[in-house]
Amino acid sequence: MVVKYSVLSGDIISSSSLGIEDKQILEAHLQMLLVDLEKHFEIFGRVLKGDYLECVVPKAGEALQACLAIKSYVKTIPISEKSIQKDKNRAKLFKEYGVRIAIGYGELERYDPKNGVIDGEAIYYSGRKINSKSTHDKERVVIKNTLFFASKDEALNKKWTAILELLDVLFTKATQRQCEVVYLKLLGHNEDAISKQLGIDQSVVNRHSTNVGWNAIETAVAYFKESLTK
Repeated sequence: MVVKYSVLSGDIISSSSLGIEDKQILEAHLQMLLVDLEKHFEIFGRVLKGDYLECVVPKAGEALQACLAIKSYVKTIPISEKSIQKDKNRAKLFKEYGVRIAIGYGELERYDPKNGVIDGEAIYYSGRKINSKSTHDKERVVIKNTLFFASKDEALNKKWTAILELLDVLFTKATQRQCEVVYLKLLGHNEDAISKQLGIDQSVVNRHSTNVGWNAIETAVAYFKESLTK
């Protein structure tokens, strides 16, 4: 039986606009994120060059849930006024979009987390998708989408490209507080636990969930899991 994995490749948007202190804060937050992802999804992840993520999701069907957890978490990372003053336009892009993430679905010929070895079509798909959609431009940055899916199954690619484009809209419009709520929900916390952790009323948690479109997010996550779990 051929085992298929999902691999997430994530590139922080406009990280070059951040000051040294903010870059250090960003990397520290990403490391804390990886701890959560390993705990909740058994993910092996790593941060490269301080602003690029690679994560192997052993249970391939959980990839969208993990992907959106990363997306929501990065949008909660604060940046200082120094970075905003350095380049307001790029700092705005970081706050609005946070990270670009591609889900690659396929086999891994070599996967040895203890030695940091990830090799195979799944990581090629995700890495190529991110690199082919680069937003690094000295003149200007144009961002159309930040969530991508790639595999050798064209029907699957077409379906999930359409769904991810819709999810992209929800996350682009989401506020920092809404992303905090979504992140904790994606990790499996209920609204009562979230209200205690964030220090807000449960009714406020529920309102943030409704406004960000949690029902649609939850439905997409469940459908993805069903689609990729045999």
